[in-house]
Amino acid sequence: MTEKEKSIVFITDLIENKLRKEREIEYFEEKLKEIEKKLFFLKKEQNVTETILDIIQNEKVLEFKQVMLELKGQTDE
Repeated sequence: MTEKEKSIVFITDLIENKLRKEREIEYFEEKLKEIEKKLFFLKKEQNVTETILDIIQNEKVLEFKQVMLELKGQTDE
């Protein structure tokens, strides 16, 4: 193999490697977007759960019976 042929093969390998890396980057960027989206919703769900727990722990929840009685009293008036 001549020096020129070796250079052509080497350049071809570099170009193929570059293209392969570009495709790999595109793939992982897409996966990253999916993960970031899932992470966003998981954090929202976690926030909702923490809020519910906080409400329960601080006794901010009214008893269902009490609410129903108050509503019944409002409709009787």
